[in-house]
Amino acid sequence: MNRKEFIKSNGADCQNWLWSWSFVNHKDKIVIFGAWDVHTKGQRTLVLSMDWAITDQGRRAPGFNQSREHIRLIEEEGYSLKTFVICFSGDNQDSDGNGPSKLKGFEPVLEDKYLTREGKEWFASTYEGSEILPEEICESEIFVEGATKNILVNSYERNASARDKCIEHYGYKCQGCNFDFELFYGTLGKNYIHVHHKVPMANIKNEYEVNPIEDLIPVCPNCHAMLHRTKPPLTIEELQNLFTADGRK
Repeated sequence: MNRKEFIKSNGADCQNWLWSWSFVNHKDKIVIFGAWDVHTKGQRTLVLSMDWAITDQGRRAPGFNQSREHIRLIEEEGYSLKTFVICFSGDNQDSDGNGPSKLKGFEPVLEDKYLTREGKEWFASTYEGSEILPEEICESEIFVEGATKNILVNSYERNASARDKCIEHYGYKCQGCNFDFELFYGTLGKNYIHVHHKVPMANIKNEYEVNPIEDLIPVCPNCHAMLHRTKPPLTIEELQNLFTADGRK
C-alpha cells in the first residue's frame, strides 16, 4: 500500500499528492498529518511552522496554506487530529541542508494526537498540553479559567483558588488510586498532589466559571498521566474500573 492508498483508505484527501503532508476527512471531521521522523522528539512532533511558509529559494511553499487551513479546522471547527510516521530522506538537499524534503517511507498506522501551539509552531502530542501535566492553576475569587497565554507552550491560565478549594474538599490523597505522598515520602511529600480538570482545558477555548468540587479532582502524577492516555481523557470511574479489571483493587 502506498501513501495515497493509505490516506484514501481512511477517507481523507488533499490538494496535491506530490507535496501535501496533511490531509482531511470532512465526513468524519478528521485531519491527518504526516509526522516527519526528523521533527519528532519524545512524544511529540512538529507538524507545522510559520517558517515553512517560504522555501529556501524564497518562493511560497506548496502545501503550506493547505496545512495551515487544516490546523484551523482542528483549532476552530472541532476536527480531531491523527498522525502517521513519515521517514525523511535528504537526497534532494545540498550539503547545507537546503532543498525539498523527500519521503523515504512511511508507517501505515494512524495515532490519535493532541494539537499544541508554541509561538509560531504547532505540535502533534501524545498527551494534552505537550507532555506537560497541568497541575498548577492561578487566582481570583470567581473561578474563571481559559484565557490563553504563551510561555514555553501555549497553555491555559489556571486558577490557584480553585485548586485550593478542590484540595480543601478532597484532601491530598489521589482520588484515583488513594496514593498518599506524605504517607509514603514523609515530609517531602506533604501537601503535594496534581489537580486534574475533568473537562480538558483545550476543549473549552473560552473563559468559563470553574466549580472546584465538580470540575476538578486531585490525582497523583501516574493517574493523571493515565487519565490523559485516551482522547477524550478517561473519567476517574473508568480509570478505577481498570484497576479492578487488573485485580489490583
